[in-house]
Amino acid sequence: MEDVVEVLLPSDQAEGTRSQVLAWLKAVGDQVAEHEPLLEIETDKVTVEVPAPCAGVLREILKEAQAEVEPGAVLGRIARGSVSHPGASEPPAKRAGASQAAPRREPAARAAGQLSPAVRRLLSEHQLEADDIEGSGVAGKITIDDILRHVGNGAPPAPSPPSQPLASAPPGVPQGRMVAHSRMRQQIAERMVASLLHTAPHVTTLFEVDLTAVLAHRAQWRNNFAARGAALTLTVYFLAACVDALRAVPELNSRWRPEALEIYDRIDIGVATALAGGGLVVPVIRDVAALDLFGVARELADRVERAREDRLAPADVRGGTFTISNHGVSGSLLAAPIIIHQPQSAILGIGKIEKRPVVMTVDGRDLISIRPRCYVTLTIDHRVLDGQRANQFLAALTRRIEHWEP
Repeated sequence: MEDVVEVLLPSDQAEGTRSQVLAWLKAVGDQVAEHEPLLEIETDKVTVEVPAPCAGVLREILKEAQAEVEPGAVLGRIARGSVSHPGASEPPAKRAGASQAAPRREPAARAAGQLSPAVRRLLSEHQLEADDIEGSGVAGKITIDDILRHVGNGAPPAPSPPSQPLASAPPGVPQGRMVAHSRMRQQIAERMVASLLHTAPHVTTLFEVDLTAVLAHRAQWRNNFAARGAALTLTVYFLAACVDALRAVPELNSRWRPEALEIYDRIDIGVATALAGGGLVVPVIRDVAALDLFGVARELADRVERAREDRLAPADVRGGTFTISNHGVSGSLLAAPIIIHQPQSAILGIGKIEKRPVVMTVDGRDLISIRPRCYVTLTIDHRVLDGQRANQFLAALTRRIEHWEP
């Protein structure tokens, strides 16, 4: 009798509102090595690989692609130590499972574990081999940007998203087509609607902040930070300033519960990060109050890089107590309300920096000065606190930014 080992979905791989099987990397009958990636699980936040619990042969696939799964679910079974034989007969159910495994052409670099799930998907979509692409990542690792750059230089374009024509439209109404939602987009939509309409009453307050002091400090230190391996972005300063503001208004670093407001002792700030292929994730910087400015910059650079290379682990997006959305990096001046990342109590929005004329009083005279400024918004769960306390938060934040001291 074969020694059969179940492939389970670990509880720490199920972060998010839902999890589903994205693709199997092996078919029934394939030989697998212990810890070799077997399949990919997609949640509303990250894509993760489930490794083989032992060496052997994949005997059964119990959860096919697109199937929703719960923590502890049995995904498949491996016959420990077995050897697959070409042409060996398989039971019909097993053959069906094998036929539905995701078709893949495994690039050579795949065996070395150098490719993230997102990179492998892009290679497959564009029908590319990893060996044909020069990687710009650490130790020559291929990144999403490397593939997009390669495609932009003349490689075959990716196929269009699956679509279908709409039903006949009335005369004079343009025809259109239906483009299927990605799983991530569906889950983002569900969370946004649930947060805004069913969970928390949103209220947004707006301030304007002068960045003269921060930009001067950044000009002085950015090369030093870069030489030590971290980019000194403006988001870094806002992360640090949020510590002061959350200490001034600690109830924003909290979670609403029916019986009480749970105020967290530690400040763990999520940073909304757009992905190259579409979608959004919110990796978390842990215990920001314990970090100096370089520490914040280093942690932020690490999370953003891993997010864009699809290398985040579920733990990297779990447990934030407050969130920042720097929508200004894409040119937006103002966004309100920015939907609160449940179960948190607030989210800070940062708009695009612009040089603006400002009336200033100098020696009793009103003068017009050109200053670098941006809008900052705070969207709050109105159950947690009122607008006056939200304004105190933004007042503390703007004081820290406008009178920046290391």
